[in-house]
Amino acid sequence: MRRNIAAVKRQDKADRIGEILDDLYPDPPVPLDHTDPYTLLVAVALSAQTTDKKVNEVTPALFAVADTPEKMSALGPDRILEFIRQVGLAPTKAKNLWLAANQIIDAGGDLIPTFEFLESLAGVGHKTAGVVMAQAYGVPAFPVDTHIHRLAARWALSNGTTVERTERDLKAVFPRDTWNRRHLQIIFFGREYCPALRHDLMDCPICGWAANKKRIALEAR
Repeated sequence: MRRNIAAVKRQDKADRIGEILDDLYPDPPVPLDHTDPYTLLVAVALSAQTTDKKVNEVTPALFAVADTPEKMSALGPDRILEFIRQVGLAPTKAKNLWLAANQIIDAGGDLIPTFEFLESLAGVGHKTAGVVMAQAYGVPAFPVDTHIHRLAARWALSNGTTVERTERDLKAVFPRDTWNRRHLQIIFFGREYCPALRHDLMDCPICGWAANKKRIALEAR
């Protein structure tokens, strides 16, 4: 069966992008400080609409007193809020961290490494669950945040209007055994070479050849 020509070109492009990312970031670290799956879950949940740098500034004090579901539950949402007040949506996140801690306790006290369980926790969406599954448990996943969504569109690897569609498109062109590092590599590349604003696509090491004419013209306005 003949493959779609556009799909072949997209695959060739993804292969080249993968080579560039592997050369730049052969072993990308998780940018959020944590010590175990639970503290990673908390850090990722806090990172929504907040920079990783800010999360890493507030979690040491929080984790010093609440690095387990039991300790987080004992703090209560008001005390949790005192520790995380500097992050975006802090009141909602404080309440969700407390609720999630109680859900984990009710389930036995430990995280259950399944998407179903993680996504059942308060404040935990598919992206957060994907990060924990990938980075804490080594399960192949491709968490897509707004930054990866943007770069996938710039590189014409996906024209999805949702992060869910972008995730499916990226999983289709990158080998399964690269997913866990690839999503981190794209995040680091975006920060270093491919920012959201005031970015000249023609000067970008990937956008310069991967972006199509329509995208270049759109962002040049």
